[in-house]
Amino acid sequence: MRFVLDLDTPRVVFGQGTLEQTGTEVEALGGTRAMLIAGAHATDARSRLVDALNSTLVGVFDEVVEHVPVDVARRAIERAGFLGADLIIALGGGSAIGTAKAVALNTGTPVLAIPTTFAGSEMTSIWGMTENGAKRTGLDAKVRPRTVIYDTDLVRSLPQRLASLSGMNALAHCVEAVYSPDVSPLVRMAAVEGAGALLSALDSASADGRATLFYGSCLAGLALNNSTMGLHHKLAHVIGGQQNLPHAGLHSVLLPYVVAYNAFAARDQLRPLMKLVATPDLAGEIWTLGRKVGNARGLAEIGFDEALTDDVVRAVLANPPINPRPVDETSLRELLAAAANGAAPTEMQFMP
Repeated sequence: MRFVLDLDTPRVVFGQGTLEQTGTEVEALGGTRAMLIAGAHATDARSRLVDALNSTLVGVFDEVVEHVPVDVARRAIERAGFLGADLIIALGGGSAIGTAKAVALNTGTPVLAIPTTFAGSEMTSIWGMTENGAKRTGLDAKVRPRTVIYDTDLVRSLPQRLASLSGMNALAHCVEAVYSPDVSPLVRMAAVEGAGALLSALDSASADGRATLFYGSCLAGLALNNSTMGLHHKLAHVIGGQQNLPHAGLHSVLLPYVVAYNAFAARDQLRPLMKLVATPDLAGEIWTLGRKVGNARGLAEIGFDEALTDDVVRAVLANPPINPRPVDETSLRELLAAAANGAAPTEMQFMP
């Protein structure tokens, strides 16, 4: 066996009530003039942070928009410069953290992330911004948060539908890491462990269930950042950027269809996940779980415009992802048509 393990990961502070440690973590990072980037749904935690950080917090930016439009990123960068911020605190889901990363990408200002969903972006060096209907993504070590605070209390009140959508997003990270060509055995173990946690708690609204989802999303983010994502993430980024559809919703709908598409080519890699659900029909089990937690059945339900399929196909094939099964125009159209319709996917449906 041969592999390279070079983990790229933030410091993680995990547990109930850990929001109270923010001041200590800010001090450890040398922050004296912090700017808070806060999502719209994190109002209580935002108030607590403003009170706790006192004079260390010099301003708040709350113009958070999904997919991080470049004009929003530009305003956040300008605001950070005006305030003389030496640390960015991101509080919220993937959009708030993505906006903080845009500031870090352009200024080098370090980020401390406090996630309130299960997106996993807080663990990665991946950035993304949208302009003119196209989402650009990249890798840069300076956007990776230096510290991540997971306070399990912050996700207890997350609406069940949002929790299940966000959790399915995290599950997609684990699935694609498992069959990534460059993933190390230890990162693959983290991906399987994360998937197990997510699958066990996606339909739970209890405090313990939400903590388990947070744990799974942390491992999912670690796996995402230490492997190469394939067709699933490529489709989510392309469609999300072109049609401005909800990121987590896209993940939840696309995942079972991409799993079915890759099932034959990646059977050995996917076997540990099949054991978790006690069936070789992993795609069908994920689709059924999506129905159980009330996620959209197909892309059409979340606003996908099938008339724009040509645009999606062109964008994906212009820079094809590394994927267990190669992507071509015919198979990609078949996958998108099936995902738009929303019927239960089968491995036979996508046999090469």
